[in-house]
Amino acid sequence: MAQKALSKEEKERIERNRQNALSIRMKKTTKPNSVLTVESLQKNVISVDGVKYIDSQGGFLVKDKKKEEVDPEIGTGFEEDWNPEPIVCKECEKEFLSSYLADNFKFNVCDGCRDEEEKHSLITRTDAKNEYLLKDCDFDLREPPLKFINKKNPHNSRWGEMKLYLLPQVEARALEVHESFEKIEELHKEREGKRQTAKSKKYNKDLKNLRMTVRSSLFKKTVAPSHEHVYGEERYNEEDDTYTKTCKTCDFEHTYEKM
Repeated sequence: MAQKALSKEEKERIERNRQNALSIRMKKTTKPNSVLTVESLQKNVISVDGVKYIDSQGGFLVKDKKKEEVDPEIGTGFEEDWNPEPIVCKECEKEFLSSYLADNFKFNVCDGCRDEEEKHSLITRTDAKNEYLLKDCDFDLREPPLKFINKKNPHNSRWGEMKLYLLPQVEARALEVHESFEKIEELHKEREGKRQTAKSKKYNKDLKNLRMTVRSSLFKKTVAPSHEHVYGEERYNEEDDTYTKTCKTCDFEHTYEKM
């Protein structure tokens, strides 16, 4: 199952834990009134009195967990799958440590390159299924399951939360299922044709029922002698799609339709 997106409060709590952990470590390793030795080792990595930290470029330093043992009393303040290694943006090819798309969708695009209106927009599960002709199993059972975030329904807060997916990941999954966007378009046209055919059949059926109802209300019965009619062969009236047969004895005509 896709992991639930962290709330604003949870993210703030994690950042406070990071800051507190760093402060405690630095107090343990720093003598009173001593001067810290800060050295830049490589891009985004600095050394503070021999302890390596990664500059998150977000206002705090992250201790390099690969080089140091984690203090069991302090912990790390990180989620288990948090990876401090720099990520290369797919768009600008620059390194970054964290972004909205990377954190929520594992999609390596930095916040500076994120195009939330078009290229990296979010799409609801219902719209994705209708537009790209996907099934529930394509979201949840195909590997890897598509990641999503939950958001309250803007139309009614009492309705269930919406699942929002990242558009480029939905399009990639659609290509896995249908092989090409041309195939998806063909399937849309095929479905539309079937819908139009069904609508046309229903319209014709309803129209014929209406005609029969109107004719029945306007039909004037012809008074005939009290005897049993013996009808000849029926005649088809092409003009109004009815049939007529005439009694051989009294010339009484019976007009009717066939369903």
